[in-house]
Amino acid sequence: MEKGDHLITPRRGYRHHGVYVGNGRVIHYAGFKQWLSIGPVEEISLDEFAAGRAVTVAGSGGEQAVARARSRLGENRYRFFTNNCEHFAEWCISGLSRSLQVEALFRFN
Repeated sequence: MEKGDHLITPRRGYRHHGVYVGNGRVIHYAGFKQWLSIGPVEEISLDEFAAGRAVTVAGSGGEQAVARARSRLGENRYRFFTNNCEHFAEWCISGLSRSLQVEALFRFN
């Protein structure tokens, strides 16, 4: 894994996203970390992020992605449809806030 990698790990019913920042650490939007309790953007260990599941790399944004991720530490404006963990990771990597998972919910093909 390299600094700035966009990480994805499966969860029940969705995929969780974060940005690898080096030294075994990941910055992610905690979101619904605990039932009905919304968590902020935080830095956690890779093991905690993975929660015993596989982790894949979806792309990389290098040091710029790490800087973007760090700039939002502590932010607590999680919104499932408009500002979730995937929106956060995509913005860190590319500068564009988007969630393919949310977009797929609204496709009627």
